[in-house]
Amino acid sequence: MLAIVSPDGLENVLAICDRWDVQASVVGRVTEGGLLRVRDGVGGPVLAELPAASLHEDAPLYDRPRRPPADWEDLKADTAEQLPPPENVGADLLAMLADPSWVYHQYDHMLFCNTVVGPGGDATVLRLKHPAAGADTGRGLALTADGNHRWCAVDPRAGTAMTVAEAVLNLACVGARPLALVNCLNFGNPEHPEVMWQFSEAVDGMAEACDAFGIPVVGGNVSLYNESNGHNIDPTPVIGLLGVIDSLTHIPPGLAWCQGDRVIVLGEGSAELSGSLWAASVAGHKRGRLPSLDYEQHRQVAGLVAGLVADDRLSAVHDVSSGGLGVALAEMAAASGVGFRGARIHNHGELFGEASSRAVAAVDPELLPEVEAAAAATGVSVARIGLAAGDRFSIKGLLDLDMSAITDRWRSAMSDSNGQAQ
Repeated sequence: MLAIVSPDGLENVLAICDRWDVQASVVGRVTEGGLLRVRDGVGGPVLAELPAASLHEDAPLYDRPRRPPADWEDLKADTAEQLPPPENVGADLLAMLADPSWVYHQYDHMLFCNTVVGPGGDATVLRLKHPAAGADTGRGLALTADGNHRWCAVDPRAGTAMTVAEAVLNLACVGARPLALVNCLNFGNPEHPEVMWQFSEAVDGMAEACDAFGIPVVGGNVSLYNESNGHNIDPTPVIGLLGVIDSLTHIPPGLAWCQGDRVIVLGEGSAELSGSLWAASVAGHKRGRLPSLDYEQHRQVAGLVAGLVADDRLSAVHDVSSGGLGVALAEMAAASGVGFRGARIHNHGELFGEASSRAVAAVDPELLPEVEAAAAATGVSVARIGLAAGDRFSIKGLLDLDMSAITDRWRSAMSDSNGQAQ
């Protein structure tokens, strides 16, 4: 890791490195004149010298031929809304549930006892201590990692932008604002013009979203030539987003709601299904047009959610992403062991669509007017969709499941597929 440090801060930086047993050495200094010089020791003879600007202005560019699929317009016209509706909505919902804890339980996620929220929710949270003194600063760090190959297979530019937006809302669900982004860009063979086009589109989509949200990209990695038997992987950019909680006074609410909570959706959705988990799992459908992403609306929803979390007004909160509203609600029910009685969700498109800029929130009935007033003040729509209660998971006119079916499927899907018990 290379760091540029002001001279008056060097002593403090070296002291921090020493505290954490990190070797640190001064390797040079910034000078005027625009030349990069390599010397044999401090003040020694010059071994190499060249204009510093040549390293970026004259560097070779990797610019292979790129083009969209020949049937790109036809692919966009083939939307998932044309798929037959499900014969059993409840069965389709169960098929999309999987608890990822089998994966993250393989690792130690407790960092110096500073872990406030571990993996399994929308974002992890660490207590932020002073790097030298070790004293609690009263702030927190939040981190989320997101990727969605289904979105990016439909539209690599829009899908990558939606992935960045999802990460922003994930941080908001723990009360954090975004600070910086890193990425891992996973693609097929760039010697294929369509793959090179996917790569270019994804980078442009990430840049557009980061510019809209004011997030700097501080690092990244590219993995190319990912193919098997001549078949390229779907474009899979993975986003890592770091945020800060300015005042960490309480544990963020998480996914588990309480008996009697009112369940609401913050933000407007749609019934579009292209790119959704439902479309891919039911019919292998990876075509159509993704739901539109309104950056201003997304900022408003994320700001509202982060503010409500900071003010401790929510019992539980969860962003709507993979699997749509249905999976978000089922995950919250599984996390709490408390059922759900829902209404105002009229069809499988509204239940499984994955439009951005939405969060499910569970609210104490006494706090609901205050939450709705805060939403109105920020121009965010609110829809009351149900009640957290009982031992069944039901949505009027769509499905009715025993909670044991939800929790059993949630807990067993991934461990069963790996042949291991939870």
